[in-house]
Amino acid sequence: MATGTEPPATDPQPRRTGVRTGTRATIAAPHLRTDRWWLAPAATAAGLLAFVVYSTWRALSNADYYAAPYVSPFYSPCLAENCEPMRGGPNWELFGSWWGLSPAILILIFPLGFRLTCYYYRKAYYRGFWASPPACAVAEPHKKYTGETRFPLILQNIHRYFFYAALLVAVVLTYDTVLAFRDEHYAWGHMGLGTLVFLVNIALIWAYTISCHSCRHIVGGKLKHFSRHPVRYRMWQWVGRLNARHMQLAWASLVSVAVADLYVYLVASGAFDDPRFF
Repeated sequence: MATGTEPPATDPQPRRTGVRTGTRATIAAPHLRTDRWWLAPAATAAGLLAFVVYSTWRALSNADYYAAPYVSPFYSPCLAENCEPMRGGPNWELFGSWWGLSPAILILIFPLGFRLTCYYYRKAYYRGFWASPPACAVAEPHKKYTGETRFPLILQNIHRYFFYAALLVAVVLTYDTVLAFRDEHYAWGHMGLGTLVFLVNIALIWAYTISCHSCRHIVGGKLKHFSRHPVRYRMWQWVGRLNARHMQLAWASLVSVAVADLYVYLVASGAFDDPRFF
């Protein structure tokens, strides 16, 4: 019995745009959604683009990234000799004097690679920038779909390795947060507004990193019997709760790391003095 959804036997002008081929239901409209489905991908694209523009400017500026005791998370650890001297800070001159560009370029590749290959961020920029697809129940405009089976998207599979690098970066940023309990003369036992900014940022960085799908698999993956591994099971449950908020943590940590860098920039450039609590 005909259902009214079968395509006609002869279609003189079959639709061949994107996934709207002749094998789909014979609906003339590209989709039936009447809500503002475009708002979410548009806002996502705008937010990510704003961060890309800001972080690119700050990474290439190579200035105003250290104001004792604060160092911008974009420049930590500093891996070249052309870094500003940071007393007790993460100055690791692994690249020597031959590196003449901004030292931020040497370290940002790791957190950037972690976020670019993150499962949530893939969804975000696939929909926001590539419209693949732009929203649920809205067909994508591309003529064919190969997923992540070809170069360069096949490189998304190295996400788990970027996770290990992101852990090391988070450890360094934790060290920077501890150093933020000093004053501008490197005396311990002080706390400024910047210290609070760093504390919020590192808490969100760790929450986002640990809520990663790769972390969840490392903690509880390949276990056939959770009852035989109670510790790992509890850790898996805890990471799973964070994983349910992975999207929110991704955005919150993205904003916090930009705010932390902006705060250091304002203090280092002399825009205002760091208020002290004690």
